[in-house]
Amino acid sequence: MNTYRKTAITVGILFIACSVASILGMSISNPILDGEDYLTTLASNSNQIIAGSLIEFVWAATCAGIAIGLYPILRKYNGALALGAVGFRIVEGIFVLIGTLGLLSLLTLSQEFVSAGTSAASSYQASGNALVALRDWAHGSIVLIAFSLGTLLYSAVLYQSRLIPRWLSGWGVLAAALCLAVTLYSTFNSSFGLTNLNTALNAPIGLQEMVLAVWLIAKGFNPSVIASGPAKQL
Repeated sequence: MNTYRKTAITVGILFIACSVASILGMSISNPILDGEDYLTTLASNSNQIIAGSLIEFVWAATCAGIAIGLYPILRKYNGALALGAVGFRIVEGIFVLIGTLGLLSLLTLSQEFVSAGTSAASSYQASGNALVALRDWAHGSIVLIAFSLGTLLYSAVLYQSRLIPRWLSGWGVLAAALCLAVTLYSTFNSSFGLTNLNTALNAPIGLQEMVLAVWLIAKGFNPSVIASGPAKQL
């Protein structure tokens, strides 16, 4: 098995792992944080929160790993865009971890809140609301902006190079642009979460990534493009 085939399979697996980890990690913690009594509920679900945080660590590692894994190949066709994709997806991973640290800090705050009782409820609630806001801004805005830009850049290189079918890479470009647009809209309106608009405009990129993952695992990169070299793709 040649290097290009191994890279395609590895990146395909990373796409799947990243998607599963992001969905699973958020689904574990967000229902608790959305409740009005989250400070009390967090303390009674500490194992669940820690497990969700570890899954989010996998999310952070795999999202950066996708662009890093693609970089050695894509840089031959457009080094600047390939490097930009790596940079944005590393930023994505960093802010995933910032949101995760906010969650773990909330867990500690919740445990202290339960121990203290109602004597200082207002100060604990204010601190908790600030940490929830930190997580919302990190995961609901910065992470998605960095993700959209990183995806847009490597999808553009894949489209230019024809390493995968253009219908698939073009889908990635358009879907990433939609994700970026709705994220910017949500950012300026502070409307984080699974609204109907967010779900509708983020669905294309989620589906595209799974199709791309299966394509890379099953078929890999276009062998004729690899054989002809980047100079002939211009």
